[in-house]
Amino acid sequence: MADPSTALHAFNKSKKFGRKGPLCVALVITQHARKMGLPLDPGDLLTDKGGQVLGLGKAAVQSVLKRHGIDRVLAAEGGRTSRGSIDNMREYVALLNDLHGQGLSDLEAIERFWIERVYEFFAGKPFKVKLDGSRSLRVLVRDVLNQAEERQKNTPGMQFMGAVLQHLVGAKLDCALGVGQFDHNSFSTSDAQSGRAGDFFIGDVALHVTTSPGEGVVQRCKENLDDGFRPIIVTTARGLTAAEVLSENAGIGERVDVFEVEQFVALNLYELGRFAAEGRRVAVNDLVGRYNEIVEDVETDPSLMIEIRK
Repeated sequence: MADPSTALHAFNKSKKFGRKGPLCVALVITQHARKMGLPLDPGDLLTDKGGQVLGLGKAAVQSVLKRHGIDRVLAAEGGRTSRGSIDNMREYVALLNDLHGQGLSDLEAIERFWIERVYEFFAGKPFKVKLDGSRSLRVLVRDVLNQAEERQKNTPGMQFMGAVLQHLVGAKLDCALGVGQFDHNSFSTSDAQSGRAGDFFIGDVALHVTTSPGEGVVQRCKENLDDGFRPIIVTTARGLTAAEVLSENAGIGERVDVFEVEQFVALNLYELGRFAAEGRRVAVNDLVGRYNEIVEDVETDPSLMIEIRK
């Protein structure tokens, strides 16, 4: 039977199935395909009340992993509580049925493909931060960005630093304003391609988050001003001067606010923690927790996660 890997790779990339919830769905539905045969009817893969994917749970997922010598737990609930699991099931069933129609439904090869993705998921090492009351909150933010920059140097073509910067700012805003005030997007979804006013659009403010401010960002700021929005640029310490100079050269220097990210995030953590030691610890934990939720929702690379070391 022909190799389905090309179609699987394309599906995994476009549908972001490399996260733990979708991976659980793929593993369990592949087992249903083995037992029921193809094509599958997605209506047959729902529980009686139609609220969950049939058979989706920790035991079923771990049973598949164990056959491949994997003992680590992929998801505590086996993806059962993952948002969008039913939609993921329907999309994956459509793929399997399409592969079946093309004569590419080699379920052994398909299962091996997902097991490889599980190995990749477990191999992704998160960035690490240590809660140390003797160090400033700016240093905590700097440490994460430095780790991302170092990883980026060792992995040409990958923009870890930009992704971490964007999602840290997004998490900070969620913690300050409450979740649901604006949309989060993957780092690869640029403002220009999507037609968005900025990386984050809140009220009449368009926030542009960038490690290397260039003329393109300043041009979008000019467009924001023309459209009646107030632009803000959040960048690194190195990018701060460049953003200010480029804004001045474009004649909008006094109409654009430029913030250095360490201060932008750290000051808010002090405020959220009410300037108390215990409050700061809680604020940092909340920030990292929300950051990880965003990464899981919009990115496919689990190594972008942050782990707090006690």
